[in-house]
Amino acid sequence: MSTRSRTAAVMSSLSIRVLLALMAGLAAGAAAQAYGIPGGTATVAGIDALGQLWLNALRMTIIPLVFALLVTGIASIADATATGRLAIRALVVFALLLVAATAYAFAASLGLHALWPIDLAEAQALIAGSPASSAAAVADGAKSAGFGAFIAGLAPSNPIKAAADDAILGIVVFAIAFGFATTKLPGRLRQPVAIFFEAVAQAMIVIVQWVLWAAPVGVFALALGVGLRAGLGAAGVLLHYIALVVLACVGLILLIYVVAIAFGRIDLRRFARAVAPAQVVAFSTQSSLASLPIMVERAVGRLGVSTATAGLVLPLAVAVFRITSPVANLAVVVYCAMLFGVEITLPTMIAGGLTAIAISIGSVGLPGQISFFASIAPICLAMGVPIQVLPLLLAVEVVPDIFRTVGNVTADLAAARIVEGRDATADPDAAAGI
Repeated sequence: MSTRSRTAAVMSSLSIRVLLALMAGLAAGAAAQAYGIPGGTATVAGIDALGQLWLNALRMTIIPLVFALLVTGIASIADATATGRLAIRALVVFALLLVAATAYAFAASLGLHALWPIDLAEAQALIAGSPASSAAAVADGAKSAGFGAFIAGLAPSNPIKAAADDAILGIVVFAIAFGFATTKLPGRLRQPVAIFFEAVAQAMIVIVQWVLWAAPVGVFALALGVGLRAGLGAAGVLLHYIALVVLACVGLILLIYVVAIAFGRIDLRRFARAVAPAQVVAFSTQSSLASLPIMVERAVGRLGVSTATAGLVLPLAVAVFRITSPVANLAVVVYCAMLFGVEITLPTMIAGGLTAIAISIGSVGLPGQISFFASIAPICLAMGVPIQVLPLLLAVEVVPDIFRTVGNVTADLAAARIVEGRDATADPDAAAGI
C-alpha cells in the first residue's frame, strides 16, 4: 500500500473514532445532566479544561501554517506560469471559477438559512454547552468595523502584532505579498526561502496530525460538556449543519455541469458519463490526488482533451484549484455565525471571501480531517466568528468531505475541458453505441 493510501486509511479510521467519541460524549453528558456527575462542578471544570487544551493545541498552528502554505502555494503558481501560455490560461480559468464559487457560497448559505433556519432553542443549548470562552468570543465577533477600518486593516502596520491579535486577513495579505516578492528573487535566494517555508508547513502539518491523534479524547471532552449543558438537543443542530453544508456542495456540483456545458462546448450526457467514474473514486477515497489517474484517463479518452492539456491542467488543478473549499468552508463559517448571532455585513463577506480564496489555494491536498481546522478557523477569525464549536463540526466532517472531493474532481475535469477550448471530438461511447 502506498504512503498516500495509508494516510487515507488512517484518516478514515480516525474519522470513525472521532464520530464515535462525539456520540459517546453527547450521550454521557446527557446522562450526567439527568442523573448527576461524580465530583460536581470540579469534574465539569476539569472536562472543560481538557477540551479547551485540545482546542488550543489546534489553534496554535493556524498562523504559521496559513502563512507557510500561502508562500509555498504562490511559489507553485509562479512555477506553473513559467511553463507557458497553457498554464496561464488554466490559472485564469481556475481564478474565475473560484471567484464565482465564492459569490455562490454566500448566496447559497444565506439562502439555505433563510429557507431552513437553525432551531433557536437548540442553537442556544449548543452555545451554552460550548467552552466558557465562547461568550467573550461572541462579543468580539459581533463587533462590526466600518468599511474604512476594513480597508486600512488590509495592510498590517505590524505583522507580528497582527498575528498575535488573530488579525488573519492582514496576515493573509502580507503572506501573499511576501510570496510574490520571493518569486522576484534570484534563484540562489528564492530556493532557500521556498524550502524553509515548505519545511515550516510540513512541520505544522505534523503537529496537526499529532493533535488529531488525541481528537477522540478532545472531542469526547467537548461533547460531554455540551451534552451536560445542552442534552441531546445538540445532535439536532449537528444534523442540520451537515444537511446545509452538503446541500451547498450539491448545488455547486450541479452548477459545474452547467458551466462545463456552456463554456466547455460539450453536451450534458457526454460530460456526465465521462466524469462519473472519477466521481466514484473521489467518493470512496475522499482524495483528489487519488482520483488523478482516472481523471486524466477520462479527460483524454472521453472529454476530447489533448494529452498535453490533461497532463498539465489536471495535476495543476489538484495542486492549487479546490473549488469546493470556499463553498464548504464559508458554509461552515456562515453556520457558526448564525449560531452565535454574528452579523454578516458586506465588509465581513469581502474579508471572508478573500481569505477563503487564499486558503483554498494554499490548503494541502490531504483528507479534510487534517485541513478542516486550519482552513476554516482563519475565515472565522477574518469574519469575527467564534471558533469554539469547530471541534464538534470536525467530528462530523467525514460526510461533507465526501461531497467536497466529488465537487473538486468534477470541477477539475470541467476546467480541463474549458481550457482545451476547441470543440470536443466525437463521443467514443456514442460511436460504440453504448
